[in-house]
Amino acid sequence: MSLGYAEKLSHREDVGTVGMSEIFDPPRVLQQNIEQLALMIEKSEHLVAFTGAGISTSCGIPDFRGPNGVWTLQREGKGVPEASLPFHRAMPSLTHMALVALEKAGILKFVISQNVDSLHLRSGLRRENLAELHGNSFKEICPSCGVEYLRDFEVETIGTKETMRRCSDMKCGAKLKDTVLDWEDALPPREMNAAEKHCRMADVVLCLGTSLQITPACNLPLKSLRGGGKIAIVNLQETPKDKKASLVIHGLVDKKSAIVSCALL
Repeated sequence: MSLGYAEKLSHREDVGTVGMSEIFDPPRVLQQNIEQLALMIEKSEHLVAFTGAGISTSCGIPDFRGPNGVWTLQREGKGVPEASLPFHRAMPSLTHMALVALEKAGILKFVISQNVDSLHLRSGLRRENLAELHGNSFKEICPSCGVEYLRDFEVETIGTKETMRRCSDMKCGAKLKDTVLDWEDALPPREMNAAEKHCRMADVVLCLGTSLQITPACNLPLKSLRGGGKIAIVNLQETPKDKKASLVIHGLVDKKSAIVSCALL
């Protein structure tokens, strides 16, 4: 998530639990869990990934709820943390690229992202296999004809407001809007419908780097359970959905993603 996005959000006092301690599985347990995850993915017929801010921290983009997260520091009165580089220069992480490799191999069927940093698209993930639930800081959309415009700069506004540009289709010309949601905005039906569809179809939903606290997005992986699917969670903190998961791994997402993708490919 970009800090520009965080600073533009409307103030909200209750953002859920923040600043939780990070947990690291012991090496032997970690290895066993990675092997179990690889087996789950290998056997899956409809794998869906559900990603959060934790997959972008290694790209220089702070998360929200970690010990040095945006909302953690704000609650402590320390303001917004500094990023290590401008967001338009951030490069996809090992996790982003592992997901692309799994997609190209035909293993990963769909990705549901809560991130607005555009790194999934920069990684080469196909747009038709991606739902960006909270929007994209680098994308505008035409509300009239539905054409999307991916920019190399962060769009100035959030909250699906009109921007300074118009649709380039000569037959349209409508004013474009940003795609990033503010707290009060409903999830976009196009993205939400696709996410719900794939979660219902999923036999494995792999949750990566997400605290699974923001509703209604955090409840999407649970829809796989109704059809006999399984949930696997890789995160540095405990989540409210851990008890529903068949496998929970506490550790750095990049390491697990790289190991699993290499093992399968």
